[in-house]
Amino acid sequence: MALLRKHSAAALIGLSKTALDTIVRTDPSFPRPIKLGEHRQSAVLFDEGELNAWIDSLKAKRSNQAAMGAV
Repeated sequence: MALLRKHSAAALIGLSKTALDTIVRTDPSFPRPIKLGEHRQSAVLFDEGELNAWIDSLKAKRSNQAAMGAV
């Protein structure tokens, strides 16, 4: 299990850090960040495996929608 800092997680999914923050707040299916410590400025990390699984679920959803549209 690799843990990624926010900028690396944002780069993995091809978004800015601000867009990543928006997804964390608004998409309940997006993996929850791991905060190291209780301070406001504590590092925030994301599990790379969970991010990849989320991306795969989006791909599967896209494929299912395309298959439904082709019928």
